[in-house]
Amino acid sequence: MTQRRAVALMILVTLLWSIAGVVTRHLDSARSFEVTFWRSLFNALALAVALSALRGGTLWRGLARAPWPVWVSGVCWAVMYTAFMVALTLTSVANVLVTMAIGPLITALCARLLLHHRLLPRTWFSIAVGGIGIAWMFGQEAGAGVSFEGTLVALAVPFAAATNWTVLQHVGHGAGGPNEAAPRDMLPAVLIGALLSAIATLPLAYPFQASSHDLGLLAMLGVVQLAIPCLLVVRLTRELPAPEIALLSLLEVVFGVAWAWLGAGERPTSGALAGGALVLGALVCNETLAPRRGH
Repeated sequence: MTQRRAVALMILVTLLWSIAGVVTRHLDSARSFEVTFWRSLFNALALAVALSALRGGTLWRGLARAPWPVWVSGVCWAVMYTAFMVALTLTSVANVLVTMAIGPLITALCARLLLHHRLLPRTWFSIAVGGIGIAWMFGQEAGAGVSFEGTLVALAVPFAAATNWTVLQHVGHGAGGPNEAAPRDMLPAVLIGALLSAIATLPLAYPFQASSHDLGLLAMLGVVQLAIPCLLVVRLTRELPAPEIALLSLLEVVFGVAWAWLGAGERPTSGALAGGALVLGALVCNETLAPRRGH
């Protein structure tokens, strides 16, 4: 896969991820852990169908014997699925997304310390500029009033994501080499994460209050917003370094805030828009200066 195609697919991933906030704002009666449960359940069902079609009966037999990276990644996915949706019920979409945007810095540090990756100056510069933009956005949102509990829950997402990208990078380029078998072996981790999230939130989801309208929206989130992009990003860890994946993930902040503004009336402040422009500038700079593979 060429660099350009890998980046384009990662942008598509962030675009799909970014619809969660605006869709959640259109739910009728489902709240908090029930939202998380149904989204994770529909995600697990979609993944079970897709991976069973790819693997057949070996999928389920292999889960119990899966090596430690698969289970570590699965737990990380579960934390990401659960904390993100719970945080959305506690605070604004913008605050959740902006809080998550410290991910590139955490991922870069993990890759440097654990994988001994040497990061290029352009990557550090882009992370720094993106971080300034995110800090500015956060300051503007904080001025409008934010939930401490929501921010605390949302912080679990970038830490879990940084761990996940580092593990996936280790498997794809260290443990098994950049071949077909290693990345495919990590796909069940996405299913494990969905199952763990659904199981963990089931007792807290009672009594169920979701309407048929809610279930339709949550089914769409489970399939389109989670299953498809999460499978794609596992594949992309073979093509892009973990810090670059985390950096491109900042687009979810920009897309998500825009969707919430256009589709749910959560208007960002002018300062937040300026911070978003800094983030976009950092990403454009990083990708423009990146050496190209292929055509």
